[in-house]
Amino acid sequence: MRTAGSRPRSGETLDTFCHGRVLVLQKKRGYRFSVDAPLLADFVRTKRADEVLEVGTGSGIIALLLGRRPFRRLTALEVQPGLAALARRNVALNGLEDRIKVVRADYRKFRPRRKFDVVLSNPPYIPKAGGFLSRVDERSIARHELRGAIGDLMRMTAEWLAPRGRACFVFPERRRADFLAAVEASGLRVRRWRSVRPRAGEPPNLFLAELGFSESRDVEVMPPLVLFRRGGRYTAEAEAIFSGR
Repeated sequence: MRTAGSRPRSGETLDTFCHGRVLVLQKKRGYRFSVDAPLLADFVRTKRADEVLEVGTGSGIIALLLGRRPFRRLTALEVQPGLAALARRNVALNGLEDRIKVVRADYRKFRPRRKFDVVLSNPPYIPKAGGFLSRVDERSIARHELRGAIGDLMRMTAEWLAPRGRACFVFPERRRADFLAAVEASGLRVRRWRSVRPRAGEPPNLFLAELGFSESRDVEVMPPLVLFRRGGRYTAEAEAIFSGR
């Protein structure tokens, strides 16, 4: 049942996900999540006792999607005050206050007094000097590496992650070389990998990666995820992901 707290304010929308099981308030002109968020949420594996850290939660969509999964507690970092406030409202809207805590912080300065079993992020993709900035600051900070680059994120992930923990990310294929270089410099290793293709036979445009401290060089390479079939409709697997399988 929706309450007064679930009503969107001026300049906001109230959207549903997973056949109405997840409610998400979003800014009309600010940051709005896209397809990569549910893809990452689906890729992450959690266990009942896990302490989870999300870096750059935005409106909180990935944390909300994971709210239906087993874990002990999830800390969601967000540097932008407006988005942090919105994420807190979304957590409350979905009744997850006892499991998810939104913290407004610059991840480069975040020093928790514990390690995390799972670290995850759908970070800004565009290098600081690349592309055109949006007229809306919230979008620019969410899309461009204005508050930290790939190397910063991997370095901090290595500090936060428990010895047997796992860290999951989604990045565009065009940043693959930058990503792998940052991973190697951090001391982490790729343990699981999945490419995302718009259509069968087309080159990937995204990839999903799970990292850890394992010395094993064996990488679990999952079959590519294909999003669309002929006619522009989602494939069965993509539909299952967006439906909250």
